Amino acid sequence: MTAPAVTAPADERLPLRRLVPLACQHMLAGVSAPVSSVVLIATTLKLPADRTASLLSATLVLCGAGALLQSLGVRVLRAGARLPFLMLPGGAAVAIFLQIAQEYGPATASGSVLVAAAFLLCVLPFYGRLVRLFPPLVMGTTVVLIGLNMIKVTAPMVATGPGLGFATLGVIGFFFLVLRGVWRQLAVLLGLAGGTVVAVLTGTELHVAQGGTFALPDPFPYGTPHIDLLAAIPLLVFALASLAEATGQTVLNSEAVGRTPDPGRDVPRIARADALVSLGSGVFGTSLMVTSAENIGIVQLTRVRSRFVTAAAGVLLVVCGLLTPLTRVLAALPEPVVGAAGLVIYAVIAVMGFGMLARTDLTHGSDSVVIALALVVGMLPLVQPDLYADLPSWARTLFGSGVAAGAIAAVVLCAVFRAFGPRVTAGSGAPPSDATP
Repeated sequence: MTAPAVTAPADERLPLRRLVPLACQHMLAGVSAPVSSVVLIATTLKLPADRTASLLSATLVLCGAGALLQSLGVRVLRAGARLPFLMLPGGAAVAIFLQIAQEYGPATASGSVLVAAAFLLCVLPFYGRLVRLFPPLVMGTTVVLIGLNMIKVTAPMVATGPGLGFATLGVIGFFFLVLRGVWRQLAVLLGLAGGTVVAVLTGTELHVAQGGTFALPDPFPYGTPHIDLLAAIPLLVFALASLAEATGQTVLNSEAVGRTPDPGRDVPRIARADALVSLGSGVFGTSLMVTSAENIGIVQLTRVRSRFVTAAAGVLLVVCGLLTPLTRVLAALPEPVVGAAGLVIYAVIAVMGFGMLARTDLTHGSDSVVIALALVVGMLPLVQPDLYADLPSWARTLFGSGVAAGAIAAVVLCAVFRAFGPRVTAGSGAPPSDATP
C-alpha cells in the first residue's frame, strides 16, 4: 500500500474562512509601503490629486500582481519562487526614482525604471558572479547614502508646515512605541492618518478628487518615457544590489516555511519576477518593485506557511487598487504630513545601511578605509551641489549623483582593496581565514 504524499507547508491549501483573515494580515503588513511611497512621489513631484490617485491605484495593482507571481510562479517564464512573498516598492528604489525625477524629470525616471528592469533580466544568467560584487560593505554604504540624500530632498516638504510635520513625527513615534506585532508595521501608515486628523482639526482643507467607484490606472502619466543611460546608473546599481538582498531574503523565507534554501535556483526566479513587474512600473510611472520579506514575521507568528495566503493577499491588493474612493482619499494627504513620514522612512533606510556596515569587520583597517572613501565620494554632491559644475554633462551626471558615485566608488574600492590590499593575518585584529573556533 502506497503511503499518501505529504504536502509541503508552503503548498498547503486553506479553507476560505481561514484564508481570508490570514490574507488580510499580510496585506496590512505590506500596504504601508506602496501608500507612503506613492504619496511621497506625488507630493515631491507636485502631482494633481487625480493623477496621484491613478498612480496609487497602479502601484497597488502591481504589488498585488507581484505577490501573485511570486507566490504561485509561472513555470514557462521561470518567474516566481513559489514562496509566501509580497512585492512592494523598495524604499531605496523610491528614493533613487525621486532623485532622478528631480534632476532629469519624471519621464526620465520612468525610462530609468524600464532600463533597470530590462538590465536585471539580462544579467540574471551571471547571478553567481555578480552577487559577489555587493558584500555588506558595498550594500551598507549605498543604503546609507540613499537615506541621507533623500532626507535632504524630503526636508523642504516638512518646511511647508513645520508644526504639522513635527506633530506627525510625534504621532508616528507614539505608534512605534505602543504597537506590537503586525500592527507595529503599520506605524507610518497610522501616523499618516493621525497627522491628517491633526491637519483637519487645525483648519487644513483636504482636496479630494471626484470620480467613480472603480477605474483602471492610466499608463505613461508623465508622457513617453525618456531613456538616459547615465541618469539610470543609480537604478542599475540598485538592481544589481537587489540580487544580494534577494539572496538573504530567499534563505530567510525558505527556512521560515521549512524548505531547504536553494538561492541558485530561487533567486533568479525572484529577480525575474521583480523585473517583469517593474517593467509595468515604468509604464505606470512608479519606481522599481522588489520582493519583500516584511511579511515573514507574520508567517513565523501564525505558523501558517502557505504561499496561497500571500496569493490571496495579492488579490486583495489588486481590488484595493481598483477602488478609486480609497486611492483618492489617500492622494489628498497634506504635504507636511507626507514629508514627516518620508523623513522617518528615509532615516530608517539610513539606519538599515549602518546595520549592514556593522556586519563588516573593520578591525584590520582596509574595509574602514573603503567605507570612508566611498562615503566621501557620495557625500560631496550632497554638501556641495556645484562641485562638478565645470565638468562635461556626462561627468556631472555620473559624479553629481551622490548615490551613484558612492555606490560605484564602493564597488571599485572594495574590489581593489580585496585584490591588492594588505592581507589579514593572525594578530592583526581579525582572525585568519583558516582559523577554527
